[in-house]
Order: sequence, then C-alpha cells, then structure tokens
Amino acid sequence: MASNLVSYLMQSLTPDVIARLAAALGLDTDKVQRGVAAAVPALLAGLANIVAQPGGAEKVADAARQQGAVADPGAMLSAGNQSSLAQTGSQMLASLLGGNTSGSLANAIGSYSGLGQNAAGSLLGMLAPLVMGGLARRLGGDVSANGVANLLGAERENIVAALPSGMRDMLRGSGLFEGVAGAARTATAGSDTVARTAAPASGVRDTTSTASSGRGSSWLYWLIAALVVLGALYYWFGRPTHRAAPPAPPTTETPAPAEPKAPATPQSQAPSGTPPAAPSETPTQTAPVTPAPPPETPTQAAPATPPAPSLTVAGVDMGKQVSDAMTNIETTLNGVKDAASAQAAVPKVQTASDQLDKVSGMLGQLSPGQKTALADLVRPRMASLNALFDRILAMPGVSDVLKPAIDGLRTKLTALAP
Repeated sequence: MASNLVSYLMQSLTPDVIARLAAALGLDTDKVQRGVAAAVPALLAGLANIVAQPGGAEKVADAARQQGAVADPGAMLSAGNQSSLAQTGSQMLASLLGGNTSGSLANAIGSYSGLGQNAAGSLLGMLAPLVMGGLARRLGGDVSANGVANLLGAERENIVAALPSGMRDMLRGSGLFEGVAGAARTATAGSDTVARTAAPASGVRDTTSTASSGRGSSWLYWLIAALVVLGALYYWFGRPTHRAAPPAPPTTETPAPAEPKAPATPQSQAPSGTPPAAPSETPTQTAPVTPAPPPETPTQAAPATPPAPSLTVAGVDMGKQVSDAMTNIETTLNGVKDAASAQAAVPKVQTASDQLDKVSGMLGQLSPGQKTALADLVRPRMASLNALFDRILAMPGVSDVLKPAIDGLRTKLTALAP
C-alpha cells in the first residue's frame, strides 16, 4: 500500500489510464502525463483549502460519497462514458472551488504542462471524479466530514512535496494554497536546514535569519569558504617554517702566485744614506663566497572543484534510496521466468516501490539543484528499466501478476526525472 495519499492516487492512474485520457481529449500523451503529475496534488491542495473553511469538510465528503469508492478508473473512461465524466467533474470543481479558482488552476496546469488553459480545464474535468473516487476508496467506511478533514490535514506536507517545481508559485495567486500554507513553510524550513548544516564545519557562523527555498544551495558557498579558510590555515601553520639551505660546496683556496724577487743589489752599490727597502707584503686571497639559493616561493594550490549537491535530507540519503530501489527492481525482475516466480517477486517489488514513495514524499525539501541531481541519477537507467519492464510483461502468465506494480513503478520513476 502506498505510503501517502498522492502516491496512492497516482498508482491508480496507470500509463494505460493516462493513454485513455489523452485519447479521449485528443491530446499528446506526454503532455497529459505531465499535466496529471501536476493536477493531482494541485486538486488535493484545493480540497485541503476547502476543508480548512467552515462547512468545507462536509462539502468535500458529500462529493466523495457521490462518486463512491472507484475501484477501476479505467472503467470510468470506457467508451460512451467519457463526456458525462468530464461534465460531472467540471460541475463538481465549479461547485467546490468556484469558477475563478478553477480557471486559475487550469491556467497554471496548462502553463506547466504545455497543454494550454482550455485543454488543461478539460483534463481537470475528467480527473476530478477519479480523484474524489480514489479519496473515498482511501477513506474506506469513514467517508465523513471528520474523516476527510483528518486525512487531508495529515497529508498536507506530502501534498506540498508532490507539487512539481514552479507550480507552487503559480498557485499562490489562485486561492488554492492557503489551506496548505503551513506545510509549505515547513517544507521551505526543511530546505533551509539542509543549507545551514554545512556552515559549522567551516567555523563560520551563518548570520542569516531566514532564507527562501530557492536559496537551498547556499550551503555550497559555505563549503567553498571553508575550503579557502582551511587552505589559509594550512599555509600559515601547517607547512614547514623554513627549508634548510643545501650545504655550500667546499671552496679550494688557490695559492697566490709568488712575487718575483728583485735581483740582489750589492751593498756597495746601494746609494749612501738610503735605508734598505722593507720586504713587500703578499696579499692574502679570500675564497669566493657561494651565494645562498633564493627562498622557495610557496605554490598556491588550485581552488577545489565544488562537489555535487548532497541528496541527504533529514538524515535520509535520497540518492542512495533511489539507486538501491532501481537495483532491487532489476535484480528481482531478472529472476522472473514464469507466473510462479512472478508471484514470488511481488513483495520485493513492493518494497522497492515503498522506497520510491519515501523519496517522492520528501521531494519538496530538495533545492532545484538537488532535484536536478536526482533526475540525472534516475534518467540514465530509465531506458534499461523500461526495456526490462516490457520484456517481463511479454511473458505468458506474468503480466496479470506484475502489471499493476510495474505500471506504478514507471509512473514514480518518471515523476522523479521529469
């Protein structure tokens, strides 16, 4: 069972259901997929806003009871039932949200998905009954005002986290965001906490009192500052204070050449009264001094390359969670050969699916740079996983056992790497 309401509803919106939606509306399947990923949490945000108002929980409970617990969304999209489904959904949205708010919601989803406002409005009309039916199914026997209020209140943070990047700003002016505003602030604070955890390691105190979620990557600048400070400390205190100069080569004193002696003058020839000349002093030759080598100039280290953004949030390594989940999926499905081994693989596939649900529930705490890094981790492996999924589903007797779980895995992985 999915760990949160958004994942629970998205599991029922399989690729087959999305293909039927696209065919019924005459729209591109990829754009419809993108629109559904934005519309489901946006609709739940609108419902959370309604139940926060007096009498709103009863209105939502009445709408959910009218749709009933939808067991098979694909059956609701069967031929001949599509136009009535869209009409019912549009009337329901107008009654619950109001015309202006539902129009603003369609405009935001149309801009985000590339469908345009009119096509997004038609998509919302067909999705609304499916979402309300799924909500009733999740509540089970307690489709009451209290049950609805308790469920949507407990799921506020998951709803905000599931909104794609950029959709929050689009929805702020629509009136849909007030009911989950507290959860949005919590998600933003979580992103700021991740950004501040790098500051103590550098010994630099962060004096910023508040930061927006768009500045979640500021921890990277603190890390670079820490590297610079550590490099300076090492230069001044860690390196040797001086290098011993190599010994000068031994100097050989060259003897001075002997002065030629003047020929002896006979004493009788010396002029009278002239004192004898004093012997000349031989100058002493000084050995040449070898100059000391110039001091070495310290080589400045090249600046370190900034590391890739960390994907650890609240103590959970989201990158490892996703990588382990994909590895478990590959290992498990490669062991499927027939219907019996497919049945044995179901619990392991569900464990991997729960890992992806945990990551999806924390996406709102990631900065834009971290979301990009997570998408870059998932995207290179999607081709091999899709080929593996297609091969498994082509085996006789296996598709009936594993198709729901595999369709859910495709949807979750696509949402992580839009």
